[in-house]
Amino acid sequence: MELIESLQAYQPLIAAGLGIAALLVLILKARLNAFAALLLISIFSALAAGLTPDQSFATITSGMGGTLGFIATIIGLGALFGAILQASGALQALASKLSNTASFRTNQWQVAGIALLASTPVFFDVGLIILAPLILTMAHAKSRAPLALGLPLMAGLAVGHAFLPPTPGPVAIAELLGAQLGWVILFGAICGTVALAVSGPLLAVFLERQSLLPEGDSEFDFETVEPADPAASTDRFGRAVFLIVLPLALILLGTLAELLPAGPLRYILAVTGHPFSALLIACGATWVLLYPATPESRKLMSDAMAKAFEPTGAVILVTGAGGAFKQVLVDTGAGTQIADAALSVGFGALLTGYVLAVILRLAQGSATVAMITSAGLTAPLLIAAPLTPPQLGLLTIAIAAGASTASHVNDSGFWLVGRIFGITPGETLRTWTVSTTLISVVGFAMCSLIYVLLAVF
Repeated sequence: MELIESLQAYQPLIAAGLGIAALLVLILKARLNAFAALLLISIFSALAAGLTPDQSFATITSGMGGTLGFIATIIGLGALFGAILQASGALQALASKLSNTASFRTNQWQVAGIALLASTPVFFDVGLIILAPLILTMAHAKSRAPLALGLPLMAGLAVGHAFLPPTPGPVAIAELLGAQLGWVILFGAICGTVALAVSGPLLAVFLERQSLLPEGDSEFDFETVEPADPAASTDRFGRAVFLIVLPLALILLGTLAELLPAGPLRYILAVTGHPFSALLIACGATWVLLYPATPESRKLMSDAMAKAFEPTGAVILVTGAGGAFKQVLVDTGAGTQIADAALSVGFGALLTGYVLAVILRLAQGSATVAMITSAGLTAPLLIAAPLTPPQLGLLTIAIAAGASTASHVNDSGFWLVGRIFGITPGETLRTWTVSTTLISVVGFAMCSLIYVLLAVF
């Protein structure tokens, strides 16, 4: 009798545990689409926890709709912003500027910085494909291994993709946890900069000095065409930097505006600093400053803007399904039981979120899926142990750091890196996988340090 009562008491927790196990099986073994798997497991977990069919589907609808009301708009505007930058040649101008620097060591740091900026409005794969040709050409011209610049490039793209909005991952985590994007941007920039330095330029220098940097056998054609108008390229470089920083600065100012007394300035900063307004302003400014001069180029930009929405559909659906699963955990009470169990063994939200993200990343490969799922699992802990807005921002970055770890054979980006730089899977593991692991470890270490400092001061 006592056993039955215990099972009934922990029915939501048992249902959630079985659901998580089934989710991993469906994604890893059955290779089921992440959206379908999350939605199926959400239904199963809700019913297994004791909710009626009507309650189960109402919970899923509420979770998915509540999440996408914010996320879908941000991802759509971010895709539009990135498409204009890409089609206008602004991202290429960012990279071309580097070729004027004589010092190769300086090139490595500049490549990392440019990649960090370029990755905030575009996906990792897109940024790598756009910027890799120039990186390969620069390395070839200076008779250096392509990965000497490639690792800083990819580290910058990976850090920007995981740590800095408006990329979908950190935006989705922030929405699921209720974190303010201003704090996410602030702590993402601090933690991401340190992680980037270690995993990019410093790692490349270390591997090169130890003769551990593979030469690779890239099939890229090194015959490139110099820009016809260097002055125009330089002008576009400055505009690109300004435009990429613009929405981040507006969002950050909007968050800091809460510290100001009520008045016109606070009102204006609150309106322009909302992520919707900030990205709309950035899209408008980008269109005005980089407006195509000819009908042909305008047609190309229009096509690029339409095509930019294609990859966002899958991200939006997976994010929505992650929100549905989180809502199931909350409404069934499983989240509270998970939180109690984690807190009882001394696991706070920061460590729990990071560990869950690491496990999910290693298990199924996708950083975005790992971020969304682990954020949904971590969110219930906040009911038992509420966090301040800055702490929520740090928790967002901790989960992003965990989801960045150890890109390996189940990650499509792993194979893309190998193909572009012409290196074997083993060489990719010894370079790119090590780099992403350093991003994760250093990023989480910085989050933990800042978390402790906030508690002390």
